[in-house]
Amino acid sequence: MTARYLTPAQVSERFGGRIAVRTLANWRYLGTGPKFTRLGGRILYREDVLDEWEQTRTVESTSEYRK
Repeated sequence: MTARYLTPAQVSERFGGRIAVRTLANWRYLGTGPKFTRLGGRILYREDVLDEWEQTRTVESTSEYRK
């Protein structure tokens, strides 16, 4: 199975525009957010890594939410 890579713009689209491309850039700078890959000067996100990252942020109640 070949990994599927998404550009920052595609990641933003995947999350319905709720995560801006600029936010992803800030998260990369800060070392937060989903892990990314740099290939030939391009920033790419593996779709399976995004799935895992999203799962770690899924909670059942607001009392579970931590920043």
